[in-house]
Amino acid sequence: MKWAFGLGSTAEAVVITTTSAFLMLFYNQVRGLDPAAIGVALAIGLTVNAVFDPLVGSWSDRTRSRWGRRHPFMFASIVPAALLFYGLFNPPDGLSNTQQLVWLTVFNVMLLQAMTVFHTPHLALGGELSQDYLERSSIMGVNTFFLWIGDTTGWLLCFLVFFRASQQFPNGALDPSRWQPFSITIALIVLACLFFSSQVTKRRIPYLVQPAAAAPTFGPREWGRDVWRVVRNRNYLVLLLGMFFLSLMTGVRGGLWIYNATYFWQLRNDQLAFFAVGSFAGYVFAAFCVKRLHERFDKRWTGMLALIVYCVGPAIPLALGYFGVLSAQTPGLLWILIAFSLLQHAPYSIMTTTVYSALADIADENELRYGIRQEGALYATRTLFARVDQALGTALAGMVLAWVAFPAKATPGQVDPPVLMGLAAAFVLSTVPGLVGAIFYGMLKVTRATHDATRAAIAANQQQAAGEAAPNSAPKPELAPV
Repeated sequence: MKWAFGLGSTAEAVVITTTSAFLMLFYNQVRGLDPAAIGVALAIGLTVNAVFDPLVGSWSDRTRSRWGRRHPFMFASIVPAALLFYGLFNPPDGLSNTQQLVWLTVFNVMLLQAMTVFHTPHLALGGELSQDYLERSSIMGVNTFFLWIGDTTGWLLCFLVFFRASQQFPNGALDPSRWQPFSITIALIVLACLFFSSQVTKRRIPYLVQPAAAAPTFGPREWGRDVWRVVRNRNYLVLLLGMFFLSLMTGVRGGLWIYNATYFWQLRNDQLAFFAVGSFAGYVFAAFCVKRLHERFDKRWTGMLALIVYCVGPAIPLALGYFGVLSAQTPGLLWILIAFSLLQHAPYSIMTTTVYSALADIADENELRYGIRQEGALYATRTLFARVDQALGTALAGMVLAWVAFPAKATPGQVDPPVLMGLAAAFVLSTVPGLVGAIFYGMLKVTRATHDATRAAIAANQQQAAGEAAPNSAPKPELAPV
């Protein structure tokens, strides 16, 4: 069952990897649009999504149906997500620059909403699959590994298949003819992953928590209350602030990475595919050790230390490049960069698993305080702040490209050195907000002891409520092993 749950995140990762790495490149270097304008267009989509996320989360928390709380949303998103991904990378010919920006904005907004309709209830489902402190880490560890599968699938398909180097296009992504088969294939992968994850996890519906019969149905007033309840949780607020600063860093880096790889390091697309080696090693390491780390060090220190390494590690090669220690001509450069990529993927996997697992524990705290399960609202409002800040990061990445006057349709090896140094410096400086985020992660107070005390108090409340219920009340189904 864990693999079926994780498969849904594979689709999410494929979409995130391909859009974050190639959307700016496609509309800037292939379609010829201004990077600052592209950054603003992408920021609009992320900002709209930030409002939509908590709405979907609260709505799914309060949904009653024969398919439970989460699955109606998950099934509804499947076809729209696939079609919108294809449309995003296939604007009609003959559009003006302004019309292309409108196309980008509209399809990006709609794609993000479609993925939210799946991903927010899907993550909430993962938080419901177990009540055990460490088993939640195991479930989310599997989920993070499937994120790696999606990330790597998108990576390898792009660099080894769709955008492989040719004599005319050493960077195959600059060949306009490659984008339609790329978008069709990724759309089909998204369709298949979302469908199978939704279909197989339907078996868990009888064992999942349902909204109380007396609980109000979803509406604007209850949505506002749900958001207010989750942001009043001290542990949750700490995670949100940490995610706010982390997302600012990742937004900038996501927009600049492919530019640095292609133009600063002058790597070919077939060489970029080898970064899958580093990501595989990092995610496998994390998948096997994260539960043990949580058992030994708890989630607070595990998440904080992983975030510090994630902030600093990926910036080291570009810092060395800025000061002339490394260059595109350095012997063995590719494998040096791949070795440093371990300092990106392993801590990111550990950190992501830690956050998702901790959110399930925070849902217990809110159940004890308010008497309702709010996994949807909790995972969604986390995404709200992350989306807003990622929007700023994406816009800043576009502004950096405009500030350094990065040329449209540039050729690797022919970009002025001051422009490249500006890109490297921006990437390194993005470490600062990430380290601020690590400070907030260190303030988290979710431990094994607090979890056990919260679960014991919830069980006592449930026993008291059961004793006061009518004798013929039907018992609620227990959670079956995952």
